[in-house]
Amino acid sequence: MLLGKKRKLGRKIEEMTVGEKLTLTEKIEDNELLLYLGLTNDANPLYIQHDYASQTPFKKPIVPSIMLTGIITSAVSKYLPGPGSHIVEQTIEFPKPVYHYATVQFLFEVTEVNPHNHLVTIQVSATNEEDEKVINGTIKVCPPHRLEKMNSHALENF
Repeated sequence: MLLGKKRKLGRKIEEMTVGEKLTLTEKIEDNELLLYLGLTNDANPLYIQHDYASQTPFKKPIVPSIMLTGIITSAVSKYLPGPGSHIVEQTIEFPKPVYHYATVQFLFEVTEVNPHNHLVTIQVSATNEEDEKVINGTIKVCPPHRLEKMNSHALENF
């Protein structure tokens, strides 16, 4: 935790342009999957039980969609626009399942920069090792705001 430490903020809206892209590759490993399932107390057999999943159309355990959404959220928080950003709206489809141990290639592309509303629209897609689309969506992100210098007025909430 970074209590008391300042962290460099991500890019401000005036520093962003339409057409910017970010690619990110994530391999889904057991440790991340088990941490997610433990934190959320999610015991869905489709995610962890091979015997159950083998009897479904998926044939083997799949990665929870919300965990994949977490990878998207993390990429926004870390890279595009970066620290201080906040997703305010998202529309995400999962046309194909992602299986355990999969390597997923994410592509983020800025499609709109709206300084008036202080929002950036980013198209998100992801493919698996077979180049099949596993994620398709759009997110609206509020980039970091310019901060005012600290003065006595800024400390009134404490």
